[in-house]
Amino acid sequence: MTGNLSLTSILIVIGVLLVSMTIHEAMHAYVGLKLGDTTAADEGRVSLNPLRHIDPFMTILLPAITLFLFSAPILAAKPVPFSPDRVKWDELGAALIAAAGPLSNLILALIGAVIARTVGVSDSLVDVFSTFITLNVALFVFNILPIPPLDGSRVLYAFAPEPVQDFMRSIEPYGLFIIFGLVLFTGLGSVIANLNDAVLQFLL
Repeated sequence: MTGNLSLTSILIVIGVLLVSMTIHEAMHAYVGLKLGDTTAADEGRVSLNPLRHIDPFMTILLPAITLFLFSAPILAAKPVPFSPDRVKWDELGAALIAAAGPLSNLILALIGAVIARTVGVSDSLVDVFSTFITLNVALFVFNILPIPPLDGSRVLYAFAPEPVQDFMRSIEPYGLFIIFGLVLFTGLGSVIANLNDAVLQFLL
C-alpha cells in the first residue's frame, strides 16, 4: 500500500488520519457528555486537539508494526472512557456513544464527496479529497464491525441477549488478536474491502 507513496502522499494520509480520528474520538466524548456522563469530558477528551486522543501503542507503535508486517498501517486512538451507570437510557445510551464515532467518519466522507461533486476541487487538492473520503469510509466500515472492542460491538451489545453479551465480554481482552486473525485467515478482509467499495460507490 505504501511502497509507491510519495512523501507528500504519506503526509496527506497522516494529516487526514489525525483529523478524522480526532473528530471520531471527540464525538464519542461529546455524545457521552450530552447523555449525562462527564467521564470523558473530565479527562479533556471533548477536544479537537489530536494530542488528547493519541495512544503511544495503538496510534504510533501499532501502525509502525503493521506497516512493516502487512504493508498497511492499522491503528486506533486512545479509547474514550465512559461510565455506564452515568449514561442516560442505559445500554441504548452506550450504543449511541459508540455509534457517534463511526457516524462522524461517514458524515465527514459525505461532506467531502458533496464538495467534490458539486463544487469541484482544484488539481492540487484532488489527492487530499480522495484520501479524505477513502480513509473516512475505511474508518467507518472498520469500526462498525461487531467485534469487541470496536464500536460496532458496543451497538450490538445493547440489543443482544445476555448470553451473547457474556460472550462478547469474555473475548474483549483478545479482540485485537481476533480481528488480526479474522483478517488474515478468513474472508473478513474481503468483506471489509467490499463494504468499503459499496460505500464509496454510493458516495461518489
